Amino acid sequence: MRSRSLLALASVVSIMAACTGAASPTPSTAPASPSPAAGSPSPSGSPSPNPSPTPSLPTAIGAGEGELDIVIWPGYAEDGSNAKEYDWVHPFERETACKVKSKVADTSDDMFTLMTQNHGLYDGVSASGDASNRLIDSGEIAPINPALVPNWNDITPFLQNISANTVNGVHYGVSHGWGGNLLMYRTDKITTAPTSWDAVFDPAKMDAYKGKVTAYNGTIYMADAALYLKTKRPELAITDPYELTQTQFDAAVALLKAQRPYVGKYWASYTEEIDNFTNGTSTIGTTWQYQTNSLLIASPPVPVKNVIPTEGMTGWSDTWMLSKYAKHPNCMMKWQAYMVRPEVQTQVAEYFGEAPANPKACDALNKGHGPYKVANFCDVFHATDQGFYNSLAFWKTPSSNCGDTRGNTCIGYDQWLKAYTDVKG
Repeated sequence: MRSRSLLALASVVSIMAACTGAASPTPSTAPASPSPAAGSPSPSGSPSPNPSPTPSLPTAIGAGEGELDIVIWPGYAEDGSNAKEYDWVHPFERETACKVKSKVADTSDDMFTLMTQNHGLYDGVSASGDASNRLIDSGEIAPINPALVPNWNDITPFLQNISANTVNGVHYGVSHGWGGNLLMYRTDKITTAPTSWDAVFDPAKMDAYKGKVTAYNGTIYMADAALYLKTKRPELAITDPYELTQTQFDAAVALLKAQRPYVGKYWASYTEEIDNFTNGTSTIGTTWQYQTNSLLIASPPVPVKNVIPTEGMTGWSDTWMLSKYAKHPNCMMKWQAYMVRPEVQTQVAEYFGEAPANPKACDALNKGHGPYKVANFCDVFHATDQGFYNSLAFWKTPSSNCGDTRGNTCIGYDQWLKAYTDVKG
């Protein structure tokens, strides 16, 4: 969400936080306020009708308001505290006079809740596809003007109009980066490298490490089960792990319930998973590259590897989005433009372990900068490989509309949320 040779993705990423000039501060056209009905999403975030296809766009970025409050995935707003080589926050603050304050969210559901229930508290969010469309449909997000992003045309072409942030030709954010949900295991506990997701879904395979399996504590993890069933049970005729009919959905739920007795820990926070693999509570399960990187450079290092199973992977493509209720919209628009600069993308991609949105970062990434450096980084992470990108099942919000001739026969997000809660007991 693949066929990639990420077995080498062991160490990773660094960069120089450069301060190339952003758009000159001029009077801005503030993002339009939503209509009264737009700011009232349902608690579960069920999509409402799509926003107007012709909203007004900002025409300039004005002077910063002195502060920026953002909801982020871990590692998306580094100030050198965790690793001195990775600091893109302080250069941004010096350049813009926008003081950055960040709130880490563990899951997309957390991001959605923080943005929809705290209007005006946060200026923007680094949303993945399973939250971005819910936020757009709920009237929470302001459209952006690509002309105000100097490096817009440098963004990888296949990221410039993705469904996760573009609706009816209108852009609702700036792509940040993308990656997949890998299978990680401790090499000192599991000596034969797994090649399939059956390592965490087949009871016969899991018996050897019962109670040591870990799984992502997010509703969207159900798609991992559906992706596995797509290959394992072809008679189900699953074509998209997010567009499931009742029969397909029931099969995914049954698989997760069968997995439940073998799961020792569900992780939401990346720190949870790092701790669990460090102390041996977990020995195998789904992960992000960030956790693998962190474990390998720990002192002492934790012996782990990650693999791309034969069935492929789910994945995430993240977008910096501006809240319609932002108190500091100019600072947020400056941040959106800043975060796609090649020198900043270098740090971001190397630190977290993801493909950069701007491939102009690749020259520096391939040479390496900090403790996470990886040789030929952009080849390893398939940064410009559209075929590989297309092979991932990227997170998106499940809807009753199957998106094909099946019509409205698929299972919507509300039922996914309830089912996954039931699975975990």
